[in-house]
Amino acid sequence: MKIFENIINHKIGTITGDELLKYGKQFQIIITKQQANKIADYLRGKQVNIFNDEERTRVVKEIAKIAGPETARAVNKLFIQFTK
Repeated sequence: MKIFENIINHKIGTITGDELLKYGKQFQIIITKQQANKIADYLRGKQVNIFNDEERTRVVKEIAKIAGPETARAVNKLFIQFTK
């Protein structure tokens, strides 16, 4: 399963705003293009392990600052789905 974790974490670190918009539509997460681009800019190049609760919480808090608490909660649910 470690390879699966690495693939997901790598994707998060290289995601684009357009990809975030696509995933938002797919998982019914309301997000604007501007928010998606800001979140992608924040995540790009970061070594984030969403399988680690502390790191995931830190990232979700930053997303809340960028896109608001509702979007951050939805993204957190998505992250949790990926980690199961």
